[in-house]
Amino acid sequence: MPRAGSTRAATRKRGVERVVRRTRALVALTLLASALAACGGDEDTGRPTLNWYNFPDDSGALQQAADRCSRASGGRYRISYHKLPRAADGQRQQMVRRLAAEDDSLDILGLDVTWAAEFAEARWIREWTGEAKRRATEGTLRVPLQTGTWKGKLYAVPYNTNTQLLWYRKDLVPTPPTTWAEMIGMSRDLARQGKPHYVEIQGAQYEGLTVWFNSLVNSAGGAILDPAATEPALGPPAVRAASVMRDLANSPAADPSLPNQMEDQNRLAMESGVAAFELNYPFVYPSMKANNPELSENFRWAPYPRVDADRPARPTIGGIDLAVSAYSRHPDLAFEAALCLRNRENQLTAALEGGLPPTLRALYDDPAFMREYPFSKEVLAALESASVRPLTPAYQNVSIAVSHTLSPPSGIKPESAVDTIREHIDEALRSEGVIP
Repeated sequence: MPRAGSTRAATRKRGVERVVRRTRALVALTLLASALAACGGDEDTGRPTLNWYNFPDDSGALQQAADRCSRASGGRYRISYHKLPRAADGQRQQMVRRLAAEDDSLDILGLDVTWAAEFAEARWIREWTGEAKRRATEGTLRVPLQTGTWKGKLYAVPYNTNTQLLWYRKDLVPTPPTTWAEMIGMSRDLARQGKPHYVEIQGAQYEGLTVWFNSLVNSAGGAILDPAATEPALGPPAVRAASVMRDLANSPAADPSLPNQMEDQNRLAMESGVAAFELNYPFVYPSMKANNPELSENFRWAPYPRVDADRPARPTIGGIDLAVSAYSRHPDLAFEAALCLRNRENQLTAALEGGLPPTLRALYDDPAFMREYPFSKEVLAALESASVRPLTPAYQNVSIAVSHTLSPPSGIKPESAVDTIREHIDEALRSEGVIP
């Protein structure tokens, strides 16, 4: 038999363990209650918290919008801005997992312009109808609205947009080229003179390569998918687009780092002085002014180059659309709040402080916006003739099929590459095969 002393010690030990377990349980319950309170906000006081999930904005513009709209609601709701991961794939992954679990703590969703079809087809987001739809579409640029439309219904409304321009050095090129062939020829001439001559463009195996191809296909009069998004379109315009990419990649215009370059590498190369041209988004303008003031004196912009001299270019747009979760406990308030978040004041703030071009047409005539964006007319013209990426729930697979097939650009064999893309897209649309 155990001694009495050891029995009492064991009893005391068990008692201490019970106290520790109870303490830990109380702490856990307290933390859980705090977390639930953070999610629920002011539910107990009658003021719901609407959770807005969007890309991580470092400028403060999105937080300002959330605060303004919370105040403007007159106590009817509060908007809590939650930052998603920085990478687009991480953003989509987080929302997909939570929506698939029918998480009702998501109210307003900031969607990349390629996600609306997928989310709508999965019934994760609500359709915009009635007065909310009228207010959302009134005064909004036509092409950005297409990105939130699926099967003729509006599921997400444009919050901001983006498009590429041709940026060039005026000291090297007094008159900017109007076509890709002309630009490659200018680059070749500059190379013969021993001057900076690269054309900076996104050539890495990622979404930027798909955007380049999509812009060229549409500029050549074609499309990647048919209008119903049920079959690949491609055809001669796609062969033409692939040929332009191959020609640039095998000319003096190609930066040696082309197969690995993304938007930021393009920016840095241009700022370093080795390039004459750059196809990129407007964020490069303030960056050039800040990082190379001397070179910025000759940093100019022009419309996106044409594939054919007699056909306008159709650069691909980007941006973020706002959708309302199908599982939101306060959908009516969420629609109202989303309209407030994308109103004139908040879009202007996002443009001036966050560098995000607006989707409201009237803002392109606003003096404050025009001062900050001296290239606003070119951006507006590009947006009004722009193309959108293929609208399909299978977009992720379509993009992978394009970027993998066309990488590296120097190895493109136009006709066989387009045949391969067609085959993989067809498999993706039918949910068959393994995407490369």
